[in-house]
Amino acid sequence: MSQKEESQKATKIKTAVGEINNAKIKDSEQPKLPWLVSSAMFLAPLCWYGPIGSTRSVLIPQLFSQIDPAQKVWAVGILATVASITSAIANLLFGAFSDVTRSRFGKRKPYITLGTIVLAIVLVIIANVNSIPAIIGIWIVAAAAENAIAAAIYPQISDRVAPKWRGTVSTFYGVGFTIAQQGFALLAAQFLGNVKVGIYTMAACTVVLAFIHELLIKEKGNLDEPKVPLNKDTLKKYFFFPTHDARDFYLALGGKFFMVVGTTIITTFELYIFTDYIGQSTSEAGKSISVFSMIMLIIGVFFALVGGPLADKLKRVKAPVVIATFALGAAALFPLFVQKPWAMFVYAIIAAFGNGLYNSVDGALNMDVLPSSDTAGKDLGLINLANTLGQMLGAMVASAIVESFGYQSIFIFAVAMEIIGGIAILNIKRVH
Repeated sequence: MSQKEESQKATKIKTAVGEINNAKIKDSEQPKLPWLVSSAMFLAPLCWYGPIGSTRSVLIPQLFSQIDPAQKVWAVGILATVASITSAIANLLFGAFSDVTRSRFGKRKPYITLGTIVLAIVLVIIANVNSIPAIIGIWIVAAAAENAIAAAIYPQISDRVAPKWRGTVSTFYGVGFTIAQQGFALLAAQFLGNVKVGIYTMAACTVVLAFIHELLIKEKGNLDEPKVPLNKDTLKKYFFFPTHDARDFYLALGGKFFMVVGTTIITTFELYIFTDYIGQSTSEAGKSISVFSMIMLIIGVFFALVGGPLADKLKRVKAPVVIATFALGAAALFPLFVQKPWAMFVYAIIAAFGNGLYNSVDGALNMDVLPSSDTAGKDLGLINLANTLGQMLGAMVASAIVESFGYQSIFIFAVAMEIIGGIAILNIKRVH
């Protein structure tokens, strides 16, 4: 072994989730769990993903049904595609910009604050628009604002948490994300009869929760950090794809991409699955979505809570993510073969287990495979790119499949995507 390799090996920090050499804060500098940061990260997904995600998946499809029922399927697909392209660009740019920002407010807070304000304003505008093309066009701004928040808020774990606490803090984030996914979908379903009020409610939730998050995280100014010079090397480092020690990083990115594609092609048409595939009325579908979301919420939160501590105890983080991804594929088999509401509820039970476990542990895995802590915002933005591109492809494919082969075929595609995603994560070597 060379002297350089020995030096690199010596700087790695052995933890329950792998060997970490990308930490800004050492374990010795943070002997106790940072509870305020943990609480803030619990609220983080509730700030942006909950309100915007439930608006996109529940309220906007209902709004499109009211405006033009004949074009609603393609309208949802186009909206998701346009938004995902915008999100892919915005997430990378805002993540990189937050890495190099030096201000008296810190590097992340400016993007979270401005993104929240813009997102809330745009949602209010959309609630008062009665044109599908106009809504799709305005949604570009909403997607950019959403990703300004997302790109800056998640790297706060890398900024503020020592390696030994990452699994625990990721559990806080995972529980929050599960509640954001399902709790807000449940809340949004209550407004299917009054979409405008529902969107207003989501806008208000974004502002209030982001404000509380900022109070808890207490991000300080970072004017004392060295400024990043603008030259060829820094542009390559902060604004381009990583190339050194990045194999596992790309496997994690690919695994997330296929996992998201598999889930998105189902969740994108959750309302239409109950109405057009199963044959329920809008009011019946609203009740079914409420039951579906309640199942996803309760079971998802439970496994999000136990997933992180279990991974720490077993000293494994990769295996739970693999199991969760395969579980999401298995869940889709039930509505594939049974065209009844109960089949979707069984899907919800199994998918809730998979989502909860995935959300709890995936964050720690992502942190462990980062090539560098200096570029955490950009690199986590790339991983989130897998999320946005997965949503885009999932929505595009779902729209095409539904129009060509019917709703049943989307479940076949979902199973295939989850299997591929699980295999990609299984091949990660750095993390146990």
